[in-house]
Amino acid sequence: MMFVLFSTVLLLSQSNLNNALAQKSDLWYVGDGAKKDMYVTYRVQEQDTNSGRPFNITIYFKDFNSTGNYWVAPTFIVDQGRVINGTFHLSDLDLTALGTSKIPQEMNEYRSGYTSSLKWLSSFVSKPGQSLTAINWGKIAAIGGSPISPSGKATITTPAGTFDTTKIVWHKGVDNTIWIKDGFPYPIKAQTYADVTTGNPPVQFAFELLATGQGQPMQPEGKEDIPVLPLEQRTERGTYIISLTWEPVTIKTGNNTKFGIIFYDDDKKNLVTGVGYNFAVIDSKGQLVYGKDNQLAPDGTAIQNVVFQNPGPATVKVLITTAGIGSPSNFVETGQFDIVVQ
Repeated sequence: MMFVLFSTVLLLSQSNLNNALAQKSDLWYVGDGAKKDMYVTYRVQEQDTNSGRPFNITIYFKDFNSTGNYWVAPTFIVDQGRVINGTFHLSDLDLTALGTSKIPQEMNEYRSGYTSSLKWLSSFVSKPGQSLTAINWGKIAAIGGSPISPSGKATITTPAGTFDTTKIVWHKGVDNTIWIKDGFPYPIKAQTYADVTTGNPPVQFAFELLATGQGQPMQPEGKEDIPVLPLEQRTERGTYIISLTWEPVTIKTGNNTKFGIIFYDDDKKNLVTGVGYNFAVIDSKGQLVYGKDNQLAPDGTAIQNVVFQNPGPATVKVLITTAGIGSPSNFVETGQFDIVVQ
């Protein structure tokens, strides 16, 4: 009788151990599966980086610093043909880009974009992680909306290949989805939206895996990227779309460039009448090239003429102060466009 009881206890203990191991193997966290000599390349769009203009980021897990418990990760940013490189120190806990990272000042904006996109889920799943079959992983600190929850399997295809993933979803006005591959350090793909009270919600962050592999990746080559007209930018709250065009198409120093601006009411592309706006052009050093405040676009269209004295990249900023009938808005509605002067 004692032998039977002992055998039963042993079997139950083994069963519990097997269940524990099965549950452990089901865990995922940001950083899961990171390996020395591995690299990843992503196309990332993040609302507060470049006013939502996408950029590419390549991260190479070159070595692991066992003293500081972080990955030494040379990182390359490619944005409109411009290449910026530095070295992230990525925490083993959740791949945070630590303050000891060796990056130039112009890379700080992209580090913030990385934190708010590729690393965003670490607020819910830092090491050792959570189960891919859990009921939910937690809830965003905002009123309303559903918890962030695993929601079954999905096979997706990106430029890097086809992957078997688990969908992580939540609903806050619209559906938000992140696709995760067990044993891969970052999500494969994401499509999420900002929380707004009116208008169509703009993208909060979106990304997809472009490439991954072993061995040191080649450093991207920079090249001048001439924007293709027209350029369109959705304002922060998703209320309006600002369209920008210019002629002649090639912007040259010493010549008059005529900028055309059109204000639309979200995706329906209806013209917004009675628009008050400010218009400014800033050079690559942050200096004002041209500026006009308190401008009017009664029929939703406007023209501004600018003569550039120096070549190089520049930024056109359009800020909507009023729209339709009413007093100035309490919200800033802006569009930001990068151009190149030859």
